[in-house]
Amino acid sequence: MPPITTAAMPPTIHWPNGRTSSCAPGRDWLLAARDAGFSIPTGCLGGSCGACEIEVNGRMVRACIATVPPIRSGELRVELASDPFW
Repeated sequence: MPPITTAAMPPTIHWPNGRTSSCAPGRDWLLAARDAGFSIPTGCLGGSCGACEIEVNGRMVRACIATVPPIRSGELRVELASDPFW
């Protein structure tokens, strides 16, 4: 039987509201947030407006078109992006 790698295991997600959750890599960010009781603001739901931008481990992603990535460390930290022009 092949060994289980941490990249295949669901990461622990730390949300801005202090909650933690886990979900399978590949799950839509908006659904992962909803399941964790966290609301990510949205606008166009097509990736063009930027209202849903979140910072995941220091990298900006648009939650409406991105999915939870596999990660070897098993930990993802999410912050809401702040745009001084909004």
